[in-house]
Amino acid sequence: MKLARAIVIFATLPLVAALGGLLMIVFADETQWGYDGDQGPERWSALAPEYLLCGEGKAQSPIDIRDAVAADLVAIEFHYGETANNIFNNGHTIQVDIDPGSHIVYNGIAYDLLQFHFHAPSEHTIDGEAAALEIHFVHKDRNSNNLAVVGILLSEGDSQNEAYAPIFDRLPADVSAPEATGEPLALDTLLPEAQGYYTYQGSLTTPPCSEVVRWLLLDTPLELSTEQIAAFTAIYDANARPVQSLGKRDLLRDAR
Repeated sequence: MKLARAIVIFATLPLVAALGGLLMIVFADETQWGYDGDQGPERWSALAPEYLLCGEGKAQSPIDIRDAVAADLVAIEFHYGETANNIFNNGHTIQVDIDPGSHIVYNGIAYDLLQFHFHAPSEHTIDGEAAALEIHFVHKDRNSNNLAVVGILLSEGDSQNEAYAPIFDRLPADVSAPEATGEPLALDTLLPEAQGYYTYQGSLTTPPCSEVVRWLLLDTPLELSTEQIAAFTAIYDANARPVQSLGKRDLLRDAR
């Protein structure tokens, strides 16, 4: 049922077509793209006319985080509740779709949490160094097509991360439709206690690379166990777009 619904939404709503890369509704997308060879990031802009920004955009993501300017930034207000563990493998990553109700407020704008998904290694780097994984919490402005994506770097630690265990214990190896499994997820437990961040204006990191994203990369990483990281990389060991040029964009860091 949910697979059929995803296909109908993708085919009929211009909004989803515009945001399709990050929303990861890929079941009805006839244009094949990937992370290596003729379908890899260097070729995305040539695969379809709607992917042109992947090669010609001036505000692309991810980037290398360095020389960020300290600024008095507003706090990200997280209003996260519970969601069913609607986990699935969309052919590019492992994703969890979020039940309605959770959102953030940033600069006075409310953004509803739609989904989160993972990349290995991290797409954003810090002074040229990648983390083992990166998670993206994807939010949409209630009044526009703009997105706010909260990124968190995930590094290797000594013990299992219990908050993430319900996800990493159920990673689907095969492409699938969303299906609620296990206990509900308490979304606020998936965040670090310290929530300082870097921010810049950027894009989706997957086709069509639309430049509609306010990136909010938390500066405190979380740790997963070696086994948790290995469970993901056994399925996707290289689903990260290379870093893009910052160009003339501002890169700010929370000075609090």
